[in-house]
Amino acid sequence: MASTPSFAPFVFLLLVIGCTARPFYPLPSKGDGGSRKPLQNFRPYNIAHRGSNGEIPEETHLAYTRAIEEGADFIETDILSSKDGVLICFHDVTLDETTDVANYKEFANRKRTYEVQGENITGFFTVDFTLKELKSLRVRQRYKFRDQQFNGMFQIITFEEFITIALDADRVVGIYPEIKNPVFINQHVKWSDGKIFEDKFVETLQKYGFKGSYLSNNWLRQPVFIQSFAPTSLVYISNKTESPKILLIDDVDIPTQDTNQSYWEITSDEYFNYIKQYVVGIGPWKDTLVPVINNYMKTPTHLVSRAHAHNLQVHPYTYRNENPFMHFNFSQDPYMEYDYWINKIGVDGLFTDFTGSLHHFQEWTSKRVDHEEEDMNDKTAAKLLHKIALLLSSYKLS
Repeated sequence: MASTPSFAPFVFLLLVIGCTARPFYPLPSKGDGGSRKPLQNFRPYNIAHRGSNGEIPEETHLAYTRAIEEGADFIETDILSSKDGVLICFHDVTLDETTDVANYKEFANRKRTYEVQGENITGFFTVDFTLKELKSLRVRQRYKFRDQQFNGMFQIITFEEFITIALDADRVVGIYPEIKNPVFINQHVKWSDGKIFEDKFVETLQKYGFKGSYLSNNWLRQPVFIQSFAPTSLVYISNKTESPKILLIDDVDIPTQDTNQSYWEITSDEYFNYIKQYVVGIGPWKDTLVPVINNYMKTPTHLVSRAHAHNLQVHPYTYRNENPFMHFNFSQDPYMEYDYWINKIGVDGLFTDFTGSLHHFQEWTSKRVDHEEEDMNDKTAAKLLHKIALLLSSYKLS
């Protein structure tokens, strides 16, 4: 009498198939109890420099919402102050270049000359206008060769309004605010409680729940990088917040605005050993990483590898699609530029005026790699199943 058939090989086959099949992943925004889709951290960060300002006037509400729609991981902004101590999102200490302030007769007597980072600058300064007055102005595109149709449509926004844009997104979007010109701001704006610009900056972040060290659970829920060209400000706030900080680095001939240190000093191994106690990375101008002569990039420096050796991230600025900003090496192709910086130089994040372009490049290259890995996994699984089939064909029930 024949014995009862053994199901062991078939169970084994099912187990193998289960182990080699592709894993199940929750749909976007459906995992983790219906919470927002988390921030990606498996590829360099897409940092929307002043929002999607290649298309929309910089640091405006629409520039930031457009950047989020286009796939930004972080939206970046510069924080200054109004005369009455309200923190605002604006790049220049003067209003002249990117607002219509010159059209207002009532403000004609506000033009001043102040010393900023060792230079005398004349113009209409944010610190001489109340928030209400600043809100009456309208922002315009910085570069004439960019789309001008949105000029005069948008107000200057506050730091709090900027934060709300990120928090209201349908996925987790980080913020990347800069403590801008702190020496100048602290000279011209005084708060009644005796606190300084940096205190108000950190208090605003904490008011909206931004806290925690890099990649901590709190940080992943509300990601933030705090950036500044002023190392003193970053060291000062390190006692007030664990949020990760980035030291911005200017051109090779421009010293730090607060400590008057040279480029060469703050990019030395000795200084990296010191500053890494307070920051998680550096944000250098990209042309200092790869020197440029006659619009051609030359041999890369070792700054990225040296920073990485000190466990510091590198987030260079600024990547722009237009011909005036692109070096001849890339044949006017921004995808070639992104490929060079991500895959050859090995940066960890990129400040870009064109968030959509960087996002498309990263999605395209990620999918290509994913497909190659899937094909390899499929071939491996097929070979394994073939061997199992041969074993099963020789198996006889007794």
